[in-house]
Amino acid sequence: MSTRAVLEVIALGVEDAVAAQAGGADRLELVTDMAADGLTPPVATVEAIRAAVDIDLRVMLRLADGFAAGEVERLVRIARDMRAAGAEEFVLGFLDADGGVDLGAVERLAAELDGCRWTFHRAIDHAADRDALRKQLDGLPGHDAYLTAGSAAGVDEGLPTLLAEAARCGEPGYEPQIMVGGGLRLEHVPKLKAAGIDAFHIGGAARPGGWEAPVSAAAVGQWRAVLDGE
Repeated sequence: MSTRAVLEVIALGVEDAVAAQAGGADRLELVTDMAADGLTPPVATVEAIRAAVDIDLRVMLRLADGFAAGEVERLVRIARDMRAAGAEEFVLGFLDADGGVDLGAVERLAAELDGCRWTFHRAIDHAADRDALRKQLDGLPGHDAYLTAGSAAGVDEGLPTLLAEAARCGEPGYEPQIMVGGGLRLEHVPKLKAAGIDAFHIGGAARPGGWEAPVSAAAVGQWRAVLDGE
């Protein structure tokens, strides 16, 4: 019996969250400020969404546009506050000035999360060496997924990389789940699924009216049907 593919949807507020769950999303990525590609949302928003839906939530830990960690101790305090508010899963990812993983920042946050599950986000698509980054993060507590398009330019450009990394599943650094997002379209899904990829992340694709409009349950439902092979 095959395992159902994971569908994660970006939610900016309660309306998004309720619609995404109604459409068949398995998990939400909670962010604010998509003009900066998604920053940490207010604690009150996380609390309200947690009260409104019962699917998994991953909260973004990111203070500013780009991939520098910035004030790590501030991020640690935010993570602590989010956990106190009921958040149990997170999204993070930081690079240094040379495009390598900022291991100090990632390890500090992973320690604070104390086993909570977390995704390393699309910072990997901007890394100088994806393979080196994966191997440096290998075995960090709670790290169970990479959100990646395979390329900073999106899935169209990154598809060969995604397929090559999927083929290395189980090697050191390649155990975390590959969750594809970033310019992902429905027509990409069959090839990705055939390669064994079983997690998909959508933002704009869940909002036919654009980022100023809320998530559409019907749009999410269309993705759910395709992922389920209907």
